[in-house]
Amino acid sequence: MTGASAVVWNIASHHPERCTAVASLCVPYATIEHGLDALIATVDRSLYPVAEYPAGQWDYMRFYEENFERATSHFDADPVRTVKALFRSGAPDKRGEVSRTAVIRRHGGWFGPAGVAPDLPLDARVLSEADLAAYASALSRNGFFGPDAWYMNHARNAVYAGEAVNGGRLAMPVLFVGASYDYVCDTVGSSLAGPMQPLCADLSMARVDSGHWMAQEKPAEVNAILARWLATRVGGHWPGPGAD
Repeated sequence: MTGASAVVWNIASHHPERCTAVASLCVPYATIEHGLDALIATVDRSLYPVAEYPAGQWDYMRFYEENFERATSHFDADPVRTVKALFRSGAPDKRGEVSRTAVIRRHGGWFGPAGVAPDLPLDARVLSEADLAAYASALSRNGFFGPDAWYMNHARNAVYAGEAVNGGRLAMPVLFVGASYDYVCDTVGSSLAGPMQPLCADLSMARVDSGHWMAQEKPAEVNAILARWLATRVGGHWPGPGAD
């Protein structure tokens, strides 16, 4: 989840003494934890002209801010269909097209006037039937208020990020894994990954040919990248004592 990445990065930047290393999938450092305006500043304006797409592909976050109850109720209307609609694999042929997340406010929500997700077929490249059942069951029980609430704290997050120690510079090993076909957290066509680089003293970067849900879509490749980084950059701490 994009919003949860702010927590991971803020732990590293505010409590470096507690962090041996930090890794993130899809969401670079010095972005989401600085609030929505920081994200919008990295938008590719050749694809998203400011007059037509003021928030670029981050428009969906503005929708949460302005219509939180509507956004939550549309997801809650049918969690099974919501999960199937949101968990989709990467689409190489969509590069250069406007992301649907850029027109969420214009369309009145993620699913428009219908107020409920369309009944799409399960994308088995991302989720198994068991995964779908587990996710939908938890979301049916707890609702989408919590997941959506991540996007209601941009201003507070920005203030907190500004209080990071060492000016926000990270000395520990950092791994960022970008997704080739993530057109929201776009680190191919936009400058989203740019602010991170001068702030990380020991930065490793990798890329996976997947959409946003890379851990589900390409688990073996993601795990291989993580294991290689841990072994080469965090070798003094991993594997731990007693590991086979």
